[in-house]
Amino acid sequence: MEFLKYFIDLFLHLDKHLDFFVSNYGALTYLILFLIIFAETGLVVTPFLPGDSLLFTAGAIAARPDGLDPYLLTVLLIVAAILGDGVNYLVGKYFGPKVFAREYRFLKKEHLLKTQAFYEKHGGKAIILARFVPIIRTFAPFIAGVGSMNYSRFVIFNVIGAVVWVVSFVTLGYFVGDLPFVKKNLSALALGIVFVSILPVIIQAIASRKSTN
Repeated sequence: MEFLKYFIDLFLHLDKHLDFFVSNYGALTYLILFLIIFAETGLVVTPFLPGDSLLFTAGAIAARPDGLDPYLLTVLLIVAAILGDGVNYLVGKYFGPKVFAREYRFLKKEHLLKTQAFYEKHGGKAIILARFVPIIRTFAPFIAGVGSMNYSRFVIFNVIGAVVWVVSFVTLGYFVGDLPFVKKNLSALALGIVFVSILPVIIQAIASRKSTN
């Protein structure tokens, strides 16, 4: 229960948490952000971690005089995103069939199946598109590994997707994060980004439920 409260608080006050880390841990904040983005993209069991909203908030804080270095931040998070997807691909390739064959408490099979359908619909470019869809983002490289997608081809899509995703949200946060309205409502905007990001998943889920009724 305490973990759930902390997790909800993390989402609701993401800017304050980042401010706290920057003020108290300085350069260690880069490592913390690196690990979160790596885990969100690289570990199939952690799709709940903040992704889009974290990038946006980090970019907004980087715009402050006493904030993070925007160039170092962007490079590190691109590397984290690339490595995360790379690890996820390898896990899917070597352990994926066993995962699909069994039920796991912390791994919802419906997420895997939805991502598989997403991957089959969009092909290789799904690795790029999935970067902008929470949950799907975490499972897409895993599914690519399960499907034995050509690794060289996967790497190309992985790098392109990581660069576009990180640069887009960090840059957006950097340039609009210093606006008075954004400063006052940064947490609400971060939540708004999460909602907009998962909206396609919600719409698809509603459409699928209607088609089965």
